[in-house]
Amino acid sequence: MTESVVEVSDLTKTYRGGFEALKGISFEIHRGETFALLGPNGAGKSTAIEILEGYRNRSGGTVSVLGVDPHHATLEWKSRLGIVLQNTGEAPTASVKELLTHFAGFYPRARRVDEVIAAVGLTEKAKTPVRKLSGGQRRRVDVALGIIGQPDLLFLDEPTTGFDPEARRQFWDLIRGLQGEGTTILLTTHYLDEAAELSQRAAILVGGELASIGPIDELGGPASRVPVVRWRQDGVAHQERTSSPGEYVARLVAESGREPEGLEVVRPSLEDIYLSFVDPAAASTEEVPA
Repeated sequence: MTESVVEVSDLTKTYRGGFEALKGISFEIHRGETFALLGPNGAGKSTAIEILEGYRNRSGGTVSVLGVDPHHATLEWKSRLGIVLQNTGEAPTASVKELLTHFAGFYPRARRVDEVIAAVGLTEKAKTPVRKLSGGQRRRVDVALGIIGQPDLLFLDEPTTGFDPEARRQFWDLIRGLQGEGTTILLTTHYLDEAAELSQRAAILVGGELASIGPIDELGGPASRVPVVRWRQDGVAHQERTSSPGEYVARLVAESGREPEGLEVVRPSLEDIYLSFVDPAAASTEEVPA
């Protein structure tokens, strides 16, 4: 049986005034997997993560992270977590190596500083003050700080916000390296292609409730992944949703004796499925060609 690093059962959080941020969500994260928590702003993602990290109390339900209830966590337990926040404040004047050496002293089983610097691709910038680094390089420092203590569980909160496409791809390579080492990762991101590239499983959180959970390529269930055949005939647009698009296309060609004008088969992407939960109107018009 796969070991669970995170176990959440019927988790609720109600704030003063009666606002329900979480309405009984349940999920598990297995050792060594990357699990994405998706959802629009205000869905409850930050609340859930802060509870898992031990920074916010829950109203109900049970939570176990690395075998411990975060509400009763110790410093030893916290040393087993790595946290990369979306915003880390003003960059320090210390060099990359000085900063990491300082933070390494907080952990009982810290990685070698030079090893971590190499892992995030900053060897040539080791003696450079952090505030003189580019935005992408500073983000690599954030990750270095998150993994310096050899965490059993790494939280990545919107890790590539503001990155250009090339920097995002480089960052993904860095995360894949951590995955190769067996690091368990909880990822929150608004980039659905990022979730698809990096995660084995995901949950979509909407209004404090889990709208869907499962492997990336199974979210939403079979019904949400039925392809659509589109074509034009006599200037009129037609479409048919079918689980057998090949057979349907063959029938169209046989009936007309040629390939219909504008023929295409579109298969719902992760974005389409996500939007079907958070914005059904948008999902009905956004489809990606196969």
